[in-house]
Amino acid sequence: MVTSDTMSIVRRFTSIFAVVTVSAMLGAAVPAASAGNAVAGTTVTATRSFPKTTTAKRDFLAEHTSTDIESNADWGGIESLDVPQTESQAEKDQKAQEQAKAEAQAASRSSERANISVPTAPASATGQALADYALQFQGYPYVAGGNTPSGWDCSGFVQWVFAQFGVSLPHYSGAQMSAGTAVGSIAEAAPGDIIVNAQHAAIYIGNGMVINALNPAQGTQVTSLAVFSGGYAIRRVL
Repeated sequence: MVTSDTMSIVRRFTSIFAVVTVSAMLGAAVPAASAGNAVAGTTVTATRSFPKTTTAKRDFLAEHTSTDIESNADWGGIESLDVPQTESQAEKDQKAQEQAKAEAQAASRSSERANISVPTAPASATGQALADYALQFQGYPYVAGGNTPSGWDCSGFVQWVFAQFGVSLPHYSGAQMSAGTAVGSIAEAAPGDIIVNAQHAAIYIGNGMVINALNPAQGTQVTSLAVFSGGYAIRRVL
């Protein structure tokens, strides 16, 4: 039979156990007090764990360094961009005037050549006759590469005049240096001889003078041997 003292001890023990159990449950369910709810005079410390970092970023200014561009890099053809050049109206007018002037000069030259008269060569095929005949072409026009009275260069003039006397010569002065036979000096030269070097050709008319086609501005004229800047050969064909 349980005594009243025993029952009293059991009740007291049960009460204590219940209080301890409820406190434990409440402690597990209620989160730690925040700093705002902390009891005055207490300190709340929060800790957090971070992984340890042992490496540091290097070359902080690497993105600011210059970058080399390959010389053959393709930039879409900008380096060869063709930008059309525009002209002012004044420039267009000037070009038109220059073109009109050039066309007028060309037409004038054509007209002059069409009206050029050609004297008939004498029947006598001597050096003196050839020199006299060549003198009739003073003032005739100079045309580079030409070999007719409408326009000739220096060797073309010599070639054409000799052709009127039945003598065939090459066109260019360098080739004419081998025509006929050599004459030793200007003192031995005779009218109708060819005075020639690699740059120029002329027909000797006597007394140290020649007739020759000079340039577009001067045409065909009589000059001294000073027109030969260097040495020259003297060739006798007739």
